[in-house]
Amino acid sequence: MLRIETEMFEKWCRKMEPQSPPLHLLLDTPDSSYKSKLCDPTDGFVGLTAEQKCELAEWELEETKDEIQRLKEDSEQTLQDLEADMEEADIWWADIQKAISDFDKNIISTISQKKGSIVAFEKLLRYLEEKNHQKDLMTEKLRLENNSLKSYKKKLQQQLRQKEKMGEALLEVRFKQLQIRNVQYQEKIDEKNKELLQLKLTSAKTVQVLNFYKVSEALSTSIFPFFSFQERLQNAMETSVCLMKDISKRKELLEKIEREAILVEEERAKAERLNKKLRRQLSDYRVPSVLRYVHEKMAVTNLEKSLKAWERKVAIAEMSLQSYRRAWNRIKMTSNQH
Repeated sequence: MLRIETEMFEKWCRKMEPQSPPLHLLLDTPDSSYKSKLCDPTDGFVGLTAEQKCELAEWELEETKDEIQRLKEDSEQTLQDLEADMEEADIWWADIQKAISDFDKNIISTISQKKGSIVAFEKLLRYLEEKNHQKDLMTEKLRLENNSLKSYKKKLQQQLRQKEKMGEALLEVRFKQLQIRNVQYQEKIDEKNKELLQLKLTSAKTVQVLNFYKVSEALSTSIFPFFSFQERLQNAMETSVCLMKDISKRKELLEKIEREAILVEEERAKAERLNKKLRRQLSDYRVPSVLRYVHEKMAVTNLEKSLKAWERKVAIAEMSLQSYRRAWNRIKMTSNQH
């Protein structure tokens, strides 16, 4: 137990003072002040008090909880990433399987049945042309999506700039409103605390009066058996019951106000965190330079020109392919006639 307590205390010391040496090295030195404080030849071994041990244990418990929470968050993030990778791999594998099955069904079966025939060759060419056409359509679709996303990005940037202009003033107004409400609730809590203190004093006085009546009744019954204070005692009991009910109601009202104050404090803390976050984002926000924008615009223009050039090349290649096909068909017709 002493070794466990020493390790915990040493961990706490390293946390508080990262540059300090370990505790056992301090205790091993002959002129150590720590050793002289912990071990006294006259008083014996002086250890930590129960309150200090409790504080160290609570600190260790909080550290362990925080570490478990961090590990849990990291594990959840890793699990989500792996699940996303698995889904992507499943989709990719399904596409590959589909492509393989289509190729086997449409091409391999025909080639295996008609080896060396022109029909199989033409079927293979048509299959490749369809695949290229599908890729072209997909490219066009992605290009359109990219353009739409670019326009949407510009729209969001404009909205962000507008919000940056208006957001700071709105956050300051909201924060001031929360501060005013916090002050109002704090005043209400102070008033209710004063009322509760007054009720406690009244209850104490009532108990004293009740005890006095009980003592008086006991004395009257022992000295004057025919004279009783039953009516006054009953009235005092009824008054005490009413006061206890009133005290319980006031306590419930005070608890309700305290809960509302806690909620207001949480809202204020949340608003402060949001304000700090937005201020940090505003401080970190940097507008790109004009030269960089010009370079990006020139790059986009060059890419568009290269895209048009490649489209013309593809059109010329398609025309050449059609002419080659017509020539091939003529050659086949002449060969069949011969």
